Amino acid sequence: MSLKEVAIEINESDKSIFLIYAFNSTGKTRLSVEYKDLTKAKNEGKHVGVYYNAFSEDLFYWDNDEINQGADKKYKIVPSSLNDFHTLLTEDAIKEKLFPYNPTYNFYFNPYKDSPDFESISFFKDGKEDVSIKISRGEERIFIWCFFLALFDVEGWADTQNQHVIIDDPVSSLDDHNIFITASSIFDLVEKHFENRKMIITTHHMGLFTILQDWFSKGEKASKFKNNDKEKTPKYKLCILECKEEVAKLTNSKKGVMLYHLKLLQMLDGTTAEDLSFYHFAMLRQALEVIASFLGKPYFGYVLEQIGFSNPDEVAKIINSYSHKKVYSYQSEVIHEADRNIFNDVFTKLKSRYNFALHNQFI
Repeated sequence: MSLKEVAIEINESDKSIFLIYAFNSTGKTRLSVEYKDLTKAKNEGKHVGVYYNAFSEDLFYWDNDEINQGADKKYKIVPSSLNDFHTLLTEDAIKEKLFPYNPTYNFYFNPYKDSPDFESISFFKDGKEDVSIKISRGEERIFIWCFFLALFDVEGWADTQNQHVIIDDPVSSLDDHNIFITASSIFDLVEKHFENRKMIITTHHMGLFTILQDWFSKGEKASKFKNNDKEKTPKYKLCILECKEEVAKLTNSKKGVMLYHLKLLQMLDGTTAEDLSFYHFAMLRQALEVIASFLGKPYFGYVLEQIGFSNPDEVAKIINSYSHKKVYSYQSEVIHEADRNIFNDVFTKLKSRYNFALHNQFI
């Protein structure tokens, strides 16, 4: 099926919450666009839901004021249909959303000369309002996410376009603490709205997926997300988005549990020498790290030792070298034959040592 057909499947489902895991480059953002187009077509071309995805982040860019050596750096806002709601958005509303992240900066809006709307945002350290600063990439992501969280509370946007909410990966460049806070903010949003609209969350981050999965299925408020029928069927669906050569599908996680390392190994199983790319080395490294963590070790070289390598540090360096180049994009760059052999040797020994069941329909 196509991504459009996946969007139709989600739209027609009786589940009110979809939590979807997908590797980067699989099609998460394209899925959100397909869903948007599908629902707009059913409503005379008008938006019926709200979105947070890569396009949301693209509405912001830096003006580094290079002519003046960065004296007046600003975070510019691209004009869009959301501008109509910016005048209802306050700095305090965003600061309230930012508070759990413990930001080390402050900010203020810069309005247009002839409009109450604002064109940019200036950041500064407390007590130095006249010295503009540039925040880090991770801080940018958090700020934009909180900007949109505040917009959800503005009258006339989310309460009017109220058929669905799509949240696509707001966690890139965040550390574990901030991912937990982001998961909490997503959970609060879902809890507030899932009875009245479809909530769709997609992510490539296993930590975010696992936290939300646990809260929906076993957390203090898990009963809210189950029907009152005899079987207590869930109101949510936990699934994996797979897309290869434009053929897409949603698969269930086995018994509601996402066995991440098995999914990685399943995707690597059967990879030929001709197909092998940097992307596959990145996946192999992730699998090794998860297995090492399960075994209580902080480094995946331990796993290499356990499966029979006498030179684990050297093998680890090779895997690291390839997996850090362009980690999450499919590529066809040349990989040395000796390193291809190392990949195959590691993968073969992993399967032999731990006897993973890689051929189940759902993992």
